[in-house]
Amino acid sequence: MKEESQAKIAMLAEWIAESDNIVFFGGAGVSTESGIPDFRSAAGIYQMEKESPYSPEEILSRPFFNRHPEVFFDFYKSKMIHRDAQPNQAHLFLANLEAEGRLKAVVTQNIDGLHQSAGSRRVLELHGSIHRNFCMDCGKFHSLDEVMASPSVVPACSACGGIVKPDVVLYGENLNDRVITETVQALAEADLLLIGGTSLTVYPAASLIGYFGGRRIVLLNASATSYDDRADLLIAEPIGAVMGRVADLLER
Repeated sequence: MKEESQAKIAMLAEWIAESDNIVFFGGAGVSTESGIPDFRSAAGIYQMEKESPYSPEEILSRPFFNRHPEVFFDFYKSKMIHRDAQPNQAHLFLANLEAEGRLKAVVTQNIDGLHQSAGSRRVLELHGSIHRNFCMDCGKFHSLDEVMASPSVVPACSACGGIVKPDVVLYGENLNDRVITETVQALAEADLLLIGGTSLTVYPAASLIGYFGGRRIVLLNASATSYDDRADLLIAEPIGAVMGRVADLLER
């Protein structure tokens, strides 16, 4: 690791040590080191689906879901579900920060549930979760195991036969009001904001960063973002490796 990167990581560790009200705002890049592809990178889902007659963005929209649920679920089950994925160093580090009382909330655009698997308790899921699924007719809860084990491509409710929809926010749907309210409050109260693994191009989620009222913003992302000029510290390294190094420094 270059000397400049080492100095930045040392500064990040120092800022974390000084803070007792940290919020982490993350995106797909947090989970790529767990083997889950993101959407927009060179190796992402958008690139994998170039030969499809539908774009991933179209498939993952509510109008498309309503019209072609069988195409949606074929894509969803094959591309969006990664049941063998395990939390990486970033997930584990954030969970430890919360256990120490320093981290007050994880705000995530991811739907994979890896933050909870790592031990994080206050996870604000802006785009929902693959682990929650509800019948569109009667509201009965269905687990991910039930959805994946469905004998038909489109999972049917065991109680009424209705379509079971994942509790994920599709394009064309609104974010959950409670999650937005809690996110805004957490950001307004935080003194250190860590932003990681996100291009900050998905709205309205990215716009919520504007509610941060604290002193310092750290941006950890492999590629440039429109928010770079507002960050107090930029680190363009794999987030898991960075968090692992910060953990080592804090333990000394």
